[in-house]
Amino acid sequence: MLALGGVAGATLPAAAAATGCAVTYTVQSQWSNGFTANVAIANLGSAVTSWTLTFDFPDAGQTVTQGWSATWTQSGARVSAASMSWNGSMNTGESTTIGFAGAVNGRNPVPSSFALNGTACTGSVTTPTTSPTTASPSPTVTVPPGPAPELRVSGNKIVTAAGKPYRLLGVSRSGSEFACVQGKGLWDSGPVDQASVDAMKTWNIHAVRIPLNEECWLGVNGTPSGAAYQEGIKDYVDLLVANGINVILDLHWTWGAYATGPDWHCTDEHATCQKPVPDARYAPQFWTGVANVFKGNDAVVFDLFNEPYPEIASDWNKTVGWQCLRDGGTCPGISYEVAGMQDLVDAVRATGATNVLMVGGLEWANDMREWLAYQPADPLSNLAASWHAYSFNACASESCWDTQIAPLAQQLPIVLGEFGQDNCGFDYMQRLADWADAHSISYLAWTWSPWGCSTGAVLIKDYSGTPEPGIGEGYKAHLLTQDPYA
Repeated sequence: MLALGGVAGATLPAAAAATGCAVTYTVQSQWSNGFTANVAIANLGSAVTSWTLTFDFPDAGQTVTQGWSATWTQSGARVSAASMSWNGSMNTGESTTIGFAGAVNGRNPVPSSFALNGTACTGSVTTPTTSPTTASPSPTVTVPPGPAPELRVSGNKIVTAAGKPYRLLGVSRSGSEFACVQGKGLWDSGPVDQASVDAMKTWNIHAVRIPLNEECWLGVNGTPSGAAYQEGIKDYVDLLVANGINVILDLHWTWGAYATGPDWHCTDEHATCQKPVPDARYAPQFWTGVANVFKGNDAVVFDLFNEPYPEIASDWNKTVGWQCLRDGGTCPGISYEVAGMQDLVDAVRATGATNVLMVGGLEWANDMREWLAYQPADPLSNLAASWHAYSFNACASESCWDTQIAPLAQQLPIVLGEFGQDNCGFDYMQRLADWADAHSISYLAWTWSPWGCSTGAVLIKDYSGTPEPGIGEGYKAHLLTQDPYA
């Protein structure tokens, strides 16, 4: 939330005044007339139940235009950021991170001092501002030699086998969900060889999401041999993992006639398009097979279903939608028997597989508000929330992410399995990636496919990794600043 101009200095609660604090102010990205910044706040004094951070911009041309994880106001040079309900409490030694997008008029000097609840932060630290972005920065970390780390869930983090927090940062590699049913073989025309993986590594990609087709995996209903499809997927997964890149396997296209709902684009009963929920006929069998192939390899994550939207078939009844998503069975407006997320969790765990499982929400995995109330039971407590956020989705602003996503991120890991924008720029994606960085959320952009960027969501010009102007250049530059272990 943001209020600008004409706002008097905030009245600070004396009872909550801190006796010490440290601030790290980091310019994440910068261009000719704007920038984004993260502000990490550490409470070095007594515990607080709410807080307000204040600082002054050194230059008259610096203004906050949008902010996240706090209520931001500005009056003249004075900027105030007040805590929200979910991040207001900070015990001694605890910290939180907030951020904002700003406008500049040439210069962008960093603030020289900060105060928390009116008390000067004597431990303040600021990082120097960067020059306007004209080229990709040098990477802070590169994909290391050796295999990708095995992963599990611990609290609200994905961690390595050694317990070190880790974020899945990378791209989706489209093709294997559609090529097999369009007479193109396993993939589209693109390579899946060492050279193509090396191209990904030049972007500092640490994770690749691979969309799958259940009929092709099982070799049913006239699709190519299931064994050949399975072998091709396994070979590519093994190559990526051996190169230090984690893999997310996503059930993307499924069987099931869906001809009565208002989402008209997917009426074929075969797995040639995106259905609202997985089917009981094949989806549990699919995940049993996938889990048997990849169990024992916890560098691989299972995304149980791409983008659920069962509530649309029930005239946008969200309660019915959440129940259908979790429990399956007979769902209003859907003519096939549904496999709920609980069915798919059970199918995977029955094989003995211990892989991290991702489970989405409603509205094409964009609505996560009731995720905790309807989460499936996992005997291993190894679940992550699968969230998608495009610029055209309902939840596509910092205020929505703060109120709907940030509280969930306090409870369990969130993987932003797909994100993008409806043009070939990078402004929305930059804001979302910065916000996700501040909340320790994993993210993978759509898509590592050279389809030509005319309406967005295409990152590369070729499989050598040549970035598309704007969207690809911006995302590559951002990834090159990211360390999945940070």
